[in-house]
Amino acid sequence: PARDPLAPPEPLSSAFAAAASNPEAPADSDPDSSWGVFDPVAGRIVMQTHPPPPTSSSDREEEEEEEEEVVEVKPKARPSGGKREPRWADVATARRAAGKGGKAPRVSYVCSNCGDGFSQWWGTCRGCQAVGTLTKFFPGADSADADADAEGSHHAGRSWIRQKSKEMVPKKLREVTKGFDQAGWRIPLPGTFGNEISRVLGGGVVPGSLVLVGGDPGVGKSTLMLQLASIVSEGSEDHGSSPVVYVSGEESIEQIANRADRMSIKSKDLYLYSSTDIEDILDKIQPLSPKALVVDSIQTVYLSAFAGSAGNQVQVKECTSALLSFAKMTNIPVFLIGHVTKTGDIAGPRVLEHIVDVVLYMEGERCLSHRLLRSAKNRFGSTDELGVFEMSEHGLQAVLNPSEMFLTEHDSDSEILAGLAVAVVLDGSRTFAIEVQALSVPGSLGQGKVVGTKSKRVEMIISVLMKQAGLKLQDNVIYLNVVSGFELSETAGDLAIAASICSR
Repeated sequence: PARDPLAPPEPLSSAFAAAASNPEAPADSDPDSSWGVFDPVAGRIVMQTHPPPPTSSSDREEEEEEEEEVVEVKPKARPSGGKREPRWADVATARRAAGKGGKAPRVSYVCSNCGDGFSQWWGTCRGCQAVGTLTKFFPGADSADADADAEGSHHAGRSWIRQKSKEMVPKKLREVTKGFDQAGWRIPLPGTFGNEISRVLGGGVVPGSLVLVGGDPGVGKSTLMLQLASIVSEGSEDHGSSPVVYVSGEESIEQIANRADRMSIKSKDLYLYSSTDIEDILDKIQPLSPKALVVDSIQTVYLSAFAGSAGNQVQVKECTSALLSFAKMTNIPVFLIGHVTKTGDIAGPRVLEHIVDVVLYMEGERCLSHRLLRSAKNRFGSTDELGVFEMSEHGLQAVLNPSEMFLTEHDSDSEILAGLAVAVVLDGSRTFAIEVQALSVPGSLGQGKVVGTKSKRVEMIISVLMKQAGLKLQDNVIYLNVVSGFELSETAGDLAIAASICSR
């Protein structure tokens, strides 16, 4: 009959008691003898023909020591003569949060669309409500070559260049500004081309700044940055030449060299490198100690410690944050090229523009040779300045008289120029003569197209003309255009808009 497992165990037999009292007895001395062993499943002692393996206290201690030795991770050998020299790549390394030794890393599920992480798999991302975008991520899977104390983790947060806490102490303002030369602080950009960029930046390149340059594909962002890198590397008479590294994740170094040869760039201290790994980039440029770093583009680089492919929101944000910390710690300015979306915003999370110090937008029509460089954010200068360039076969050239670009050619013999008006507006520290073109055709009011200014503003001006001037514009469609892609935002252009409409 089956025995109740909750009943107390049966008493040991005399033969078993004798065998237990003499553990050193040979196993094959009596073939009919049996040994009792406790079965935790059945909850009672069962009899077997083979004796249990002897385990003494010393054997158990040796087994525990062997298990501890297996769990223990020995640190990598460091070169003799002191501590390891800190690498610039440490700025981009994400460290795993401290935990119990030997504990396996927890698997997380990361959304490839928005970058949110979850501890378990869900069919729908709870952050962006996307379906089928959660992928399994193993912390530290791509960081086998990193140090044992620098294994990657998606939720570990960022880690910056290692600093000694005793050296980082608050300082008085007068101690920081003592011997500080404000005039020679910025990196100068000589020449007409460099002066046009310096005007937008606020007087030159600020050491340790992070500058983001955005624009439509093919507008000339790479050309602008390659020429800027050449100017910074050549330096000036007061400041000698210094190495500048141009890193591209989209083109090979031969393709970049071909563009530089077409633009007649012969800088001897301009270095080219093609890579998409931030840690690899910082490792390779560390021996050069460059004066500036250009990354083309931020959507092509990645950090192996974070999940997702290059270009997603998590990678773009973390790579930008790592480069920002690198710029602040090394005092090396970093220029980033960023793609824009269909709406004209820089691709990636909106927080990207809050991380960087300066945001520049390069504008221009593909059918026209002129390019405009304006600042949307500048922590070191004004955002009202405008840089005007002309694209040629030798690269971008600064336009000395921008007003000629914004005015079209007219027939001097014509007595009446219908639909045209010229406004003189102030943009930053310069004045521009802007031409406004208007066209009125029969149709329903409100179906027109406005280019170069706000449509609501034009509708208000049309309403004023209908009410105060008595113009019957309700049966007409109004088309308005500002020449050469200039963005007319000053109220001084309202009179030119009204005059061009009235002349039609």
